[in-house]
Amino acid sequence: MKQKDLIRHLKKHGCIFYKEGANHSHYINIKNPSIKVPVPRHKEISDFLAVKICKELGIPEP
Repeated sequence: MKQKDLIRHLKKHGCIFYKEGANHSHYINIKNPSIKVPVPRHKEISDFLAVKICKELGIPEP
């Protein structure tokens, strides 16, 4: 999955950008802002990792 498609999916389901790390961008879900999940800044993100990120944020899988 492309990173931009994953970020579009996150934003569509109520997640917002939190901060930039050295190699990752961190996103939070507005409904549960205590959970911060890093999203790698690679052009391609494995489907397994994309599903894991969505589960941690509590949104549906892409």
